[in-house]
Amino acid sequence: MSGVAADGPQVSVGAQELGTVKADKVRLSRQDYIQRGAVLLAVFFLLVALVLPLGTMLIKSLQNAEGDFVGLANFASYISNPALFQSVLNSLQIALISTGVVLTLAFLFAYGLTRTCMPGKKTLRALTLLPLFAPSLLPAISLIYLLGNQGIFKEILMGASVYGPIGIVVGMCFWVFPHVLMIMITALSNSDARLYEAAQVMKASPVRTFFTVTLPSAKYGLISAGFVAFTLVITDFGVPKVIGGDFKVLATDIYKQVVGQQNFQMGAVVSVILLLPAVFSFTADRLVQKKQVAMLSARAVPYVPKPNPVKDNIFLGICLLVVSAILLVIGMAAYASFVSFWPYNMELSLQHYDFESVGSSWDYYFNSLEMAASVAVIGTCIVFLNAYLVEKGRAFETVRNLLHLMAMIPMAVPGMVLGLAYIFFFNQPDNPLNFIYATMAILVLNSVVHFYTVCHLTSVTALKQIDGEFESVSASLKIPFYVTFWRVTLPVSLPAVLEISVYLFVNAMTTVSAVVFIYSSDTMLASISVLNMDEAGNTASAAGMGVLILLTCLGVKGLHWLLSQQILELTQGWRNR
Repeated sequence: MSGVAADGPQVSVGAQELGTVKADKVRLSRQDYIQRGAVLLAVFFLLVALVLPLGTMLIKSLQNAEGDFVGLANFASYISNPALFQSVLNSLQIALISTGVVLTLAFLFAYGLTRTCMPGKKTLRALTLLPLFAPSLLPAISLIYLLGNQGIFKEILMGASVYGPIGIVVGMCFWVFPHVLMIMITALSNSDARLYEAAQVMKASPVRTFFTVTLPSAKYGLISAGFVAFTLVITDFGVPKVIGGDFKVLATDIYKQVVGQQNFQMGAVVSVILLLPAVFSFTADRLVQKKQVAMLSARAVPYVPKPNPVKDNIFLGICLLVVSAILLVIGMAAYASFVSFWPYNMELSLQHYDFESVGSSWDYYFNSLEMAASVAVIGTCIVFLNAYLVEKGRAFETVRNLLHLMAMIPMAVPGMVLGLAYIFFFNQPDNPLNFIYATMAILVLNSVVHFYTVCHLTSVTALKQIDGEFESVSASLKIPFYVTFWRVTLPVSLPAVLEISVYLFVNAMTTVSAVVFIYSSDTMLASISVLNMDEAGNTASAAGMGVLILLTCLGVKGLHWLLSQQILELTQGWRNR
């Protein structure tokens, strides 16, 4: 009994010591509180700027004009209207055709760049990026001068009209091509030369080698590029608005319901319908990428193309045709902006750049500069800091995973849908954030959220390349994480940060769909003025503003390149040692 009694207090003391150890383990430091607060703040930002507006829009689609709940009655009304439902079929038709065409062209171009020895690869590649720096309205305006009723090449259509599906498909292919090409180049760049050597030893024909080696190695890139192209086409507003004529698509339906008829409930319905294919495409792309396996092993030998005059010349001709078409579209828009009165007075003049004379203003251009610069600075800070919390943070793993998931949502949300959601959410008197409605702040917020996902993925990719030992060593030395971030993480990730900033600037400068519903008379943007001038029949002035946007984006990209070279020499010299 005494032995048992003696053991009792020992067990009790051991439990107390264990409890003390556990308490010490869960004790949070000041840095832990800062990180947890930052993660919660990041989640709150995306909750207010993305999730709640989309939820409000979904609720609006289930209500009538008086705000009463009507369930799916609005959706039934839309689908039962043959004229309205036809726009769904039209959108799918245009998206599928455009995706097929642009995938074929991009694959051939990427094949020429990666699998041949044709000359001028860098120049050709650089020229294909030009559509990225122009609003989607610009190719549509250019096509009017090229293939319209008074176009210089209208005979090519043999009596068919460019105002409709033909013009939309051509304009979409121009605008989507560089996006798809980037994916295809990546897909075709990673190939194992041993597979081609094996095919050659087995005396497989070039055609058989292409279908058994080349295509399988690039299939995931093809599928991903197809989903990207489909999403971009079906959600774009600029091209069908300018050159679509009476051919209705979902994006223009939203615009007509909201701006033309002030039918916000039906606009919300169309937005939800437009959201579905975008979400489906994005989800399918994520699932396909999860199934992708590494095509290059540690023993792989990089594929190096061998000179083949016939093959090289054929693909050089294909690439030159594609680049010539891009330059023709951009050049035609620039030329038309200087023609006095197309096609009756072809003298060159600057009169179309006097925007005040056609009811527009140079102030709109400077508004765009202000908005794009704000998006670049503010957006880069927000996105990179949030990505740092996701990738390098130590607190709230579940909440950090939620933050990463929320960061993926904007990729699947079309710009027009997000813009309409902002109307429903921020334009409410009881919303404490109502004061930012119809100001520059809401345009900046909308643009940051709209282009969030690509920047987030870029940031996470850059941060993954930095060894976690930096944070571990800093923690062991009791150096605050924010000191490590400022002195190590940020300088090392500076190339990605600079790319994010210019990406945000260019997209904010050229976007139309994301801001078409939420600008005011004081915050009119250059891209919106292009739309308004075209609607008013001032096509040449609209082309002039579009060219001005293009030149500005090219100038900023060039300036970014020059500055980044100087900055990177100072901060990235260790890479070359």
